Amino acid sequence: MAAETFSQSLPQPTVRAFASRRSHVIYRSLQREIVLGMLAPRSALLELELANRFEVSQGTIREALLLLQEEGLVHRMAHRGTVIADCRAEDAEELIRLRHDIECRGVRRAMARRGMALVDDLRHHLAAMQEAAAAGDEYLLSVHDRAFHAGLFEQADLPPVQPVLARCLIHAHRFKILHPDQQRDLLETANRHQVIIDAVAAGDAGAAVEALSHHITTIVDFGPSVLGASA
Repeated sequence: MAAETFSQSLPQPTVRAFASRRSHVIYRSLQREIVLGMLAPRSALLELELANRFEVSQGTIREALLLLQEEGLVHRMAHRGTVIADCRAEDAEELIRLRHDIECRGVRRAMARRGMALVDDLRHHLAAMQEAAAAGDEYLLSVHDRAFHAGLFEQADLPPVQPVLARCLIHAHRFKILHPDQQRDLLETANRHQVIIDAVAAGDAGAAVEALSHHITTIVDFGPSVLGASA
């Protein structure tokens, strides 16, 4: 099977300079399969098998695997190969706490710098989420959901922190998808972002922080408050 192609309209994550377009397509394909559980946690990925599947060189496969490694979706170990990361509640909980701190502080800075200019982009991402939800495409919904949050934080102008948030976002989505008891209706998932947009549109930073805080801490159910243990 040749490498799958992806719509150019999809939000594009930051890609290291060494990554070719072909390796990026393979990275996106493997990311989808890992997030949806089509490639199971703790299972091995063999470069030669992937090279044959996508009809590319092993070097191209290594580029794709390095991008997945940067997101923490795979672990690459010398002389031991590549293993898909586990998907544990304790990891997801810590990453959600970290995400909460990053986003809730970042939104104030983003609003101070960009104000109402943020709103159109946020509405665009919400519309894309709603379209993916209507199509029943859980992965595409997660892509646009991550783009919503990453795009809002990007305006805080804290580039070294952006990759940290990106990792938090994808692991939270993966955990929710791979644990059916944590899932909710896809359209509800999309529409939960409206209250954030409303607060930003009103220019109310306090309300935006409150909306983001509630949104993040209720992504998955870890009990009365995911922040309680860190208080």
